Amino acid sequence: MNCLQNLPRSSSVFSSQSIKIHSAIHPCFVNITTNHHEKRLMNAASLRQMCSVKATPSSTSDVNMEESDEKSDVYSSNMTEAMGAVLTYRHELGMNYDFITPDLIVGSCLQTPADVDKLRSIGVKTVYCLQQNSDLEYFSVDIEAIREYASTFDDIQHLRAEIRDFDAYDLRLRLPHVVSKLHKAINRNGGITYIHCTAGLGRAPATALAYMFWVQGYQLNDAVTSLQSKRACFPKVDAIKGATIDILTGLKRKPVTLTWKGDECSTVEISGLDIGWGQKVPLIYDESQGLWTLHRDLPEGRYEYKYIVDGEWVTNKNELLTLVDKDGNVNNYIQVNDDDPESVSTALWERVRSDDFDLTTNERQVILQALDNFSDEE
Repeated sequence: MNCLQNLPRSSSVFSSQSIKIHSAIHPCFVNITTNHHEKRLMNAASLRQMCSVKATPSSTSDVNMEESDEKSDVYSSNMTEAMGAVLTYRHELGMNYDFITPDLIVGSCLQTPADVDKLRSIGVKTVYCLQQNSDLEYFSVDIEAIREYASTFDDIQHLRAEIRDFDAYDLRLRLPHVVSKLHKAINRNGGITYIHCTAGLGRAPATALAYMFWVQGYQLNDAVTSLQSKRACFPKVDAIKGATIDILTGLKRKPVTLTWKGDECSTVEISGLDIGWGQKVPLIYDESQGLWTLHRDLPEGRYEYKYIVDGEWVTNKNELLTLVDKDGNVNNYIQVNDDDPESVSTALWERVRSDDFDLTTNERQVILQALDNFSDEE
């Protein structure tokens, strides 16, 4: 069973919407076929010369374009399924982007070293890539060639901080460190900052939104309205709210135990929860009790998950179940709350559910101090 069929729908404040992104600029495609050893021997001059040469169509260009087009179709379909909104990304059309503020751009991924020149020409001083290696490999993006070329200039810096695609929990968990690194780079480099994931529709706009909220002083809903007026995108706002509470409460966690009863199966795993729908974690079998058990420490929030028993995706009827979604899918879920109704986190969770959630002056100072204190290394 495709795990995307079991992805939870977004609990964002936005309803599903039809969003189609078209290319803003069309890069010069440079065919770099050097192996790893040859790349190390390239000097700055040769790299710059490659990026200034106009690409010449080869006999396989139509095949490559067709393959890229097919990959875009699959990626767009998966993105729509995972994000709960109709989203389209056409990698074959090249890099596209939008100015969110005069010094902050959100866009799609750089595809060749030539894209570095395009960004330098509009004053970009920091390129911030949020892709994982698997994202880059899917579209055959040579990130090392891009980074090596960028390093030959002293007026632009290429940075990375990986966030798992289509995973709201991973986004929530990583946002504090990601925005800390962004905040420090902007203070250090000045100029314009280019934030990108693969399509520039989920992770990158969410990171820009968190930066606007935590650092630039926007009220959250005002930041969302401003961002979406500039770029049609679908940031996971609930992940930003969760990350905000995590910072203010010190990422407080609670122990959780999940069980599957049965000695007739040979393997039991869980997907979803805090690891994402593309990952699985095994349960440990306790022969004396006849139970498969998973112990997990989770931050407060709601988590959906599903069991995989001997390879079959199933729900546990003895645990909480979601409502059936429009595709007929049902998941288990668990709500992790503070037991103290008077606690700081309980009050914060009540506040984030309001339409006008904002930070107090003291809370913003706490967040800024936390961002400053994060190590550049995770």
